[in-house]
Amino acid sequence: MNLVIDIGNTQIKVAVFEDTILLYKDQFPKDQIISKIISIDEQYEIKRSIVSHVSSLDNEVWQDIEGLIKPLKLNYKTQLPFKNKYQTPNTLGVDRIALMAGAISQFPKNNVLVIDAGSCITFDFLNEDGSYEGGDISPGIHMRYKAVNHFTANLPLLEKSEHIPEIGNSTENAIHRGVLNGVIQEIEGVISQYKAIYQKLTVVLTGGDTIFLAKNIKSSIFAIPNFLLEGLNSILIHNIEG
Repeated sequence: MNLVIDIGNTQIKVAVFEDTILLYKDQFPKDQIISKIISIDEQYEIKRSIVSHVSSLDNEVWQDIEGLIKPLKLNYKTQLPFKNKYQTPNTLGVDRIALMAGAISQFPKNNVLVIDAGSCITFDFLNEDGSYEGGDISPGIHMRYKAVNHFTANLPLLEKSEHIPEIGNSTENAIHRGVLNGVIQEIEGVISQYKAIYQKLTVVLTGGDTIFLAKNIKSSIFAIPNFLLEGLNSILIHNIEG
């Protein structure tokens, strides 16, 4: 069994795979990681594991994790299943690396644009030759709401709404309209830019806001919430086989 661990700023996501089949996934606060790993290992008898982290853990916690599962630590030097053409590979986020691994694993020999809608919205492009070209980084939905509140004197801090009004007929509705419509139009615009260059383009939407955004995007996309976890698993398999 393969265990993949994605350590975020506040939450940790884990998944267990038998080869490429997802058997289990969970999400929990960072302070529960050791007890969760012990429980998962007891249930699934983990043989191999990989860790991706965009935030740090205490050295003592790391030592405990290594003692339990001896994971592969993902970084830009890790053996990858795609060619990395990013000009500053040492600054490339491990989350974006995992997404490109998922792209080449699930859509080989395709031009693939992966949109990850999380804290930031990232757009990453893998060409049909299996080369990662780069992409864009843009503020995510919550970050935009927070900016509207933080950089003004009187505008409230809101959370995203399931319904985008046709016209912002109140201050709150105007903020919802500005933030959410702005994100949707940005995503549609970037997709259109890539499609103008690559007629055959596969578009994947993933991240925490996947389900919310997928209902509002008119372009043809694959909405795959677990794409990053699946990408991590494909990197683990690539290193086992390689």
